[in-house]
Amino acid sequence: MGRLSWTRKTPDALRNGGVIGPDERLPWAQTGLMGIQHVVAMFGSTVLAPILMGFDPNLAVLMSGIGTLIFFAITGGRVPSYLGSSFAFIGVVNVATGYVASQGANANIGLALGGIIACGALYALVGGLVQLVGTGWIERLMPPVVTGAVVAVIGLNLAAIPIKNMAGGNFDAWMQVVTFLAVALVAVYTRGMLQRLLILVGLVIASLVYVALTNGLGLGKPFDVSGIAAAPWFGLPSLHTPVFSSQAMLLIAPVVIILVAENLGHIKAVSAMTGRDMDRYMGRAFIGDGVATMVSGAAGGTGVTTYAENIGVMAATRIYSTAVFLIAALIAVLLGFSPKFGALIQAIPLPVMGGVSIVVFGLIAIAGARIWVDNKVDFADTRNLIVAAITLILGTGEFTLRFGQFSLGGIGTATFGAIGLYALLGLGRKD
Repeated sequence: MGRLSWTRKTPDALRNGGVIGPDERLPWAQTGLMGIQHVVAMFGSTVLAPILMGFDPNLAVLMSGIGTLIFFAITGGRVPSYLGSSFAFIGVVNVATGYVASQGANANIGLALGGIIACGALYALVGGLVQLVGTGWIERLMPPVVTGAVVAVIGLNLAAIPIKNMAGGNFDAWMQVVTFLAVALVAVYTRGMLQRLLILVGLVIASLVYVALTNGLGLGKPFDVSGIAAAPWFGLPSLHTPVFSSQAMLLIAPVVIILVAENLGHIKAVSAMTGRDMDRYMGRAFIGDGVATMVSGAAGGTGVTTYAENIGVMAATRIYSTAVFLIAALIAVLLGFSPKFGALIQAIPLPVMGGVSIVVFGLIAIAGARIWVDNKVDFADTRNLIVAAITLILGTGEFTLRFGQFSLGGIGTATFGAIGLYALLGLGRKD
């Protein structure tokens, strides 16, 4: 594949709002700022997922950085993606370990880690198969109408999180409005680097407004700095040893199907946004994600996946440089050893994070629609229309099917529903 070398874009190209491709880069100072923005984008979900499973959030951040570096190395730095904690593991991990979400440390975390490693190994094997025989079989299973629907569902499925869980009252809801308006105003009325940092700048503006209204005027819950002050600057995260139980592995390993669907959808979204053919890197991407998941599980971290939140940031900024993700990964590794920074990010007011999430999740959904547009999906074809319609509702409505102890819900049922419906409705067709 040759040695990776990024082409440096000129300041004029940046001022004119040009697209920065995967093999291009900004000046290093600006690349660093974009890396920080990607760390902020992934942080909320990467921290939330381990909390819901009883894992160490700081270790999850550390392993997200290490996992992204592994992914970068295996894909040769050609695929712009960030790997963070996967929500697909939450249900099966909690069932396998008997853990109740958000109730402190998971006493049976070892069982979960064994299952996560098994899932990562299976994922890497799927990647090896794709590397050997190509992506044709995946393309037949998941044409543009299916992948577009799956990508859109990833954003729509997350919509309830900021709307229902990140606004506890009327003041919080209005703060979400202030936040997404701040991001929108930065996106539309600024230019150059300020516009490209719309998520980060909007978050800072909204946080300052929140502090003025709460700590200053007594409205809402005050911004609390006690956790930041108490947290040490440096500290080692907690490591855990995997326990390989056949029952736990059989319960957790099938999550690989969801991870494959997510990664495939994400790569298709990036291909659509960049205009670059990423299919040739699909096998490497699967292997990279699988190996990263195994390494994370071996250390006591969560399973990882390519992150939709960071795809949303790329869609907003039109910067797809893999150099940005290299910097973001290195920052995450450093932050994994800093409980104080973890406390700072977790201190961001929940409604402010909710407002940012509304923007990012919406951009993910639109990325799915773009796949349809770019591939000229014909919705006059009833087959395409029905597949897309049912898929969107299954995923958005969190439709769940249970097979014994294994539950398939939301994105999983939507993904399999789309694949199965497309195949079923194609029986007997000549095209």
